[in-house]
Amino acid sequence: MPRTFTVSDSVVIAASPTAVYGRISRPALMGRWSPENLGATVRTRDGGRGGGRGGAPDTYVGMVFDGHNRRGRMRWTTRCTVTAADADERFAFRVHAIGIRTPRQRGPIAGWEYRLEAVDGGTRVTETWTDDRRSWPDAVAHLFDRVATSRHTFADFQARNIHRTPSNLKRVTEGPPAAD
Repeated sequence: MPRTFTVSDSVVIAASPTAVYGRISRPALMGRWSPENLGATVRTRDGGRGGGRGGAPDTYVGMVFDGHNRRGRMRWTTRCTVTAADADERFAFRVHAIGIRTPRQRGPIAGWEYRLEAVDGGTRVTETWTDDRRSWPDAVAHLFDRVATSRHTFADFQARNIHRTPSNLKRVTEGPPAAD
């Protein structure tokens, strides 16, 4: 069976593109709506840790952050680099390292993109996941995916997560104001 390398889903949020971009472009906040992500630590330009899990400097292309993740009892950290930071339009990053506490295993892993489009009633947010493990043989990827996701391919697994993430973002954004 051929692999699916990209999945996406959209939702309309009753907020301006500026308000939505202000949330999605801050990786430290991602844990508020992602089913797996717990937040992120933004790295400083010199490679040190900065911004903490709650704060974030202005987002820019090339910004590096460590994403903290959990699935069941399993926890891991990913190293990510922002590849697009187009205010009110697009935010994207690539995952290029992974590890338990420190992302030591390097290589192309995945890409994430959020596109924003002003529509009647608010902003359409489209979240897209791209599998960057293209050099992996299909059989190896399928076996690894089924072990890591409890019987699913990553495309199937991420399709479910991507359906939940924009819905959670909608709930958080349209709900009562929270201190960021």
